[in-house]
Amino acid sequence: MFCESNSVINERYPLPFEACASEIYLHSEDLEPDTTFLPHRHSWGQLNVVEEGVIEISVDGKPYLSPPQYAIWIPPLVEHTSYSRQRVSYRALYLNPRLSALLPDEPCMLRLTGVFSAIVADFTDRAVHYATALEDQRLAQVMVDQLVKQAPMRAFLPLSDDPLLKPILTALQKDPSNPRTLSQWAQKVYSTERTLNRRCHQQLGMSFSDWKQRLKFLSAISMLRQGMKVNKVSIELGYSTPSAFINMFSRMSGNTPESYRRERRRVSGNG
Repeated sequence: MFCESNSVINERYPLPFEACASEIYLHSEDLEPDTTFLPHRHSWGQLNVVEEGVIEISVDGKPYLSPPQYAIWIPPLVEHTSYSRQRVSYRALYLNPRLSALLPDEPCMLRLTGVFSAIVADFTDRAVHYATALEDQRLAQVMVDQLVKQAPMRAFLPLSDDPLLKPILTALQKDPSNPRTLSQWAQKVYSTERTLNRRCHQQLGMSFSDWKQRLKFLSAISMLRQGMKVNKVSIELGYSTPSAFINMFSRMSGNTPESYRRERRRVSGNG
């Protein structure tokens, strides 16, 4: 699905920001696979939050990938595009210019706290879009406070248009279980392992193995949120044993995949 507007400033929903008495607006939507939003910008700041799946937002050709524990912050009037490869349960928190000024003035990733996520879930359950009631205004301020204290991140899973790396990264995104080593990939793209390793550090800011681990972590989060069993996730991601997968997930999140899965079921009211 492609969405576009004749206006550069695209209040897509539409959102009557200027006339709104609230300083925040929360939008919830399920995006179908292969949904693309063409270049646009908003008059308010936009925090892109994903409940399930992964969304990619591009600013000036620089891509940002948003896993569920992180949000992508887009300041007011910054042009961007977005793409969701798979079905995505999506939330967008819009902040007026006064609140936006409290957050970074450049696009970045912000880690989401449990408190922030709980308030978003509460607003979504109650269909609260504008924080007009006094109690909702207080909760909205807590959400902003939770965001302000987070250190901005460049990206959780950086991408690259490098001609050697891009086909490798694209193939791995389609199949995170792909077992090819960096040496084997080098043969496939007619390069050397040393060259690819150097490009990874230059373009991604990390090693190839670290990047693959982050990709597998994002994929695991998506599968667990869909209710998939831990052993099944382990197999789908190509781990030789469930314990190897559990160790990776625990290192990345500070929690076991089963604990994470149970917590998600509890929060969603399915367990």
